[in-house]
Amino acid sequence: MAAPTFLDRALGGRLWRDRGFLLLWTGQAVSEAGTQVTALALPSVAILVLHAGAFQVGTLAALEFLAFPVLGLIAGVYADRLKRRPIMIVCDLARLLLIASVPVAALLHVLAMNQLYVVALLVGIANVFFDVSYQSYLPALIPRTDLVEGNSKLEVSRSAAQLAGPALAGFLIQAIGAVESLWVDAASFAISAASLFGIRKPEPAPQPGTAAGESGFWREMWEGIQVVIGNPTLWKIAGCTATSNLGSNMIWALFLLFAYRTLGLSPSLVGLIFAGGAVGGLLGALSAGAVTRRLGLGLTLFVTITTGGLAAFLIPLAQLGLAVPLLVISTAVSFLCTPIYNIGQVSLRQAITPDRVQGRMNATMRTVVWGTLPVGAFLGGILGSVIGILPTMYIGAAVTTAAAFWILLGPIRLKEAPAPVA
Repeated sequence: MAAPTFLDRALGGRLWRDRGFLLLWTGQAVSEAGTQVTALALPSVAILVLHAGAFQVGTLAALEFLAFPVLGLIAGVYADRLKRRPIMIVCDLARLLLIASVPVAALLHVLAMNQLYVVALLVGIANVFFDVSYQSYLPALIPRTDLVEGNSKLEVSRSAAQLAGPALAGFLIQAIGAVESLWVDAASFAISAASLFGIRKPEPAPQPGTAAGESGFWREMWEGIQVVIGNPTLWKIAGCTATSNLGSNMIWALFLLFAYRTLGLSPSLVGLIFAGGAVGGLLGALSAGAVTRRLGLGLTLFVTITTGGLAAFLIPLAQLGLAVPLLVISTAVSFLCTPIYNIGQVSLRQAITPDRVQGRMNATMRTVVWGTLPVGAFLGGILGSVIGILPTMYIGAAVTTAAAFWILLGPIRLKEAPAPVA
């Protein structure tokens, strides 16, 4: 019998009959779509409403991700000490209130960049605790043998949100304004919280050795670091993803400023560019299994990182002409490569890590790989204001491409992920 394809796992499979997973999936699909709106709307508020420059836009992007290197490891310890679903619900409600505060402030005529900075920082903190708990919750919600199917379904919905979300965001910003469109994301977090609340499957209590008082807080944190450092596959994947994120966020922190002011594009056209590019993301998610089987897991990781980095060079080249086609091609190729890479590396991480340290492993990985995002955004903002947006984007593309070096150090020889840890 032929091995199931990614499409089989995403559109078929046992998890269609798993009520708990379906609720998680539904809530995250809606929340992802809303988050795509904010990803375009919040910096658009800064640029179009508050007239922010390169340094301010870079700072705003940096603050959104600053919490991961500061709080990521702490969040991992709590994700292993406490039940993860309640953490996720609290984070959803916090993000609802924070995002809603922006249009409320605009109605009161008190909206300023300082508030956007605070909202970005606090939403980032909520994202840290949610994301670490979320990735660690999935292996407790479904059998480990269903992890690839579960991750495949979640990746398809994420890609679908990337497809519809930016177009919706661009339309909303054009039709009702950047500020008002943030209500959509606020509502999506309410739906996500309600979906999580409706999951009936009892969550296992923290395993012995992870409850408060059984080992020191810092000792637990250090154990998560040791899991990653002690596994060559994990730390090489961390290095690759961190380097790629550093370079790519130098570019994406300035992308809207480049699109609006340098190229003179409208919000609706920018949204359509992202939506067109996201078609690649959907194709990538659907073809991940077939690509990995043909190339092998390690070579797939190398090819996707390299190709995505080379595609980033098309963004600054858009100033020379044919801006919209070049931007669509660049985003399409980038979005095509990203889910193929992510499905492989996330499933690999989950499979080779014991459940009792899943939270701390994910937190350590997130601290490293997301920790370079604020550095990249802040560096992009500084360089953009000093040497210009275009040179900064070329540097970012070069760094992103260089990330493939980490895969050459070892993971390129992997044909497939090891069997799940008992």
